[in-house]
Amino acid sequence: VQLQASGGGLVQAGGSLRLSCEVSGRTSRRYGMGWFRQAPGKEREFVAAKRYSGDTTYYADSVKGRFTMSRDNAKNTASLQMNSLKPEDTAVYYCAADMEPYAILSQLRFTSSYDDWGQGTLVTVSS
Repeated sequence: VQLQASGGGLVQAGGSLRLSCEVSGRTSRRYGMGWFRQAPGKEREFVAAKRYSGDTTYYADSVKGRFTMSRDNAKNTASLQMNSLKPEDTAVYYCAADMEPYAILSQLRFTSSYDDWGQGTLVTVSS
């Protein structure tokens, strides 16, 4: 599948942003979705993930309570609502799809679990 992330921008600390991810291609299949981020000079890190069923969301400890991931399977979209943003949230944010239809949620924190990635959208949080 192809993924297109959008919604990044510049925001002050304490502010909010909402990222969106549109999925196209072989969307008739079940797939898990995740959000990752990569700050300059750092490795890509896990942010949040949902299986196709969407019953549970897995969050990184660093964003728990501040970020909310949702997905709409009918529209093949996912979003990441980011509140109480901090300067350390500054990064390029990527959405990704895992084409394993019955992925184990805890495995979705690993970049190696994903088959397809979007191009990323830059989020900059100023202090």
